[in-house]
Amino acid sequence: MFFDRPDSGEVSILVHISIDSETEREDPTEFEELALSAGAQPVDYITGSRKQPASTYFVGSGKLAEIQAAVHAHKAELVLFNHSLSPSQERNLESELKCRVLDRTGLILDIFAQRARSHEGKLQVELAQLQHLSTRLKRGWTHLDRQKGGIGLRGAGEKQLELDQRMIGQRIKAINKGLTKVRGQRDQGRRSRRRAEVATLSLVGYTNAGKSSLFNKLTAAHVYAANQLFATLDSTLRRITLKNYGPAIVADTVGFISHLPHQLVEAFRATLEETVQADMLLHVVDAANDSHPDHILEVDKVLSEIGANSVEQLIVFNKIDLIPGAEPHIQRTEAGRPCKVWVSAKTGAGIDLLQSAVTELLAGTMATETLRISPQQARLRSQLYEKGFIEDEHIDELGFYELRVRLPRKDLDRILLQSGTEIINHRITVNEQQRWESNEKATIA
Repeated sequence: MFFDRPDSGEVSILVHISIDSETEREDPTEFEELALSAGAQPVDYITGSRKQPASTYFVGSGKLAEIQAAVHAHKAELVLFNHSLSPSQERNLESELKCRVLDRTGLILDIFAQRARSHEGKLQVELAQLQHLSTRLKRGWTHLDRQKGGIGLRGAGEKQLELDQRMIGQRIKAINKGLTKVRGQRDQGRRSRRRAEVATLSLVGYTNAGKSSLFNKLTAAHVYAANQLFATLDSTLRRITLKNYGPAIVADTVGFISHLPHQLVEAFRATLEETVQADMLLHVVDAANDSHPDHILEVDKVLSEIGANSVEQLIVFNKIDLIPGAEPHIQRTEAGRPCKVWVSAKTGAGIDLLQSAVTELLAGTMATETLRISPQQARLRSQLYEKGFIEDEHIDELGFYELRVRLPRKDLDRILLQSGTEIINHRITVNEQQRWESNEKATIA
């Protein structure tokens, strides 16, 4: 650290004060989950209410004495506040309580620091920490805050505070330079996907909504997933193939939370650009959580802040296995477009419906036709198989392939234009119909 503070530990006192003047109040249950996710061991939970926060200690003298008594009784090493504290309030509380004090922003930053694994993620977390720390340097080095004079005592002419500020400024500049390079690499990857006409699906949602579990189920990946807040920090991309559509990229991103610290939004802008540039957002919601309507609003607020509110959304209600009687299904708008899908990433129920809904939204108008291609067009046939467009095929007496395909209308028009392929509009014979039906039954079985 850049200044002297008491050593931190895990035995913690949690403090939640309801402020009457606040229109959006923090959730005390979510605060406890945050503390547990950070590795804290809560031994007491102190609550109260005030009309306005006190300027010196945030809490009043009576509540401060109650917190002091709890710290001494439990020999606590850390006091966590479910609020944003000013730098002076944080220092005053530490001076009175004789232990480390963290506010909600500092707690979330600590969780992010523990979870970051990739070089990019560590850079982003360090940037957010430094931006948060830069406002808390004043009075941090009270024993070194005077310039010294006299023979042999003259230094660089800077206070320790000024030195620290300069060091932090230089480090922030270096991190921003590194993140600019990362942003350029991500842009290059997105341009390559656009040239290849590969759609990108970005998983977004409130923290612990099950995004990583759904990501693993969709892509057969094995990214870390746990029942804790902010289990995922590093963005992960995987390629999947959607039936009747073709390849697509799925991106697993960091979860959001109410009153997400502004420093984190800014620091993770390079990662969140995957969301801004996506073709579709899969907004994952914990359907079993009673607060999920508020969580949807919080996620939409952050999406608006980063400029992703105009990207098409498909809401995915997850964890229906925790809701008695809930069944996987697709909800549609009055125009018939999918808008909500109910699934369980844990059991896999409804995943096929989700893929169908995504295909329908990405593909637009679908066409079902029978194409006749020559043996010399085997490459085209291979591409159609690779994208999952072919539902059945047989070879006629002249050796031509007759392919029964279902694919987006725009892809069909392009194939007809580029390859000169013809559509067969002949009447299907009884034998052909029976053969197609038997093939479909065998595929389902």
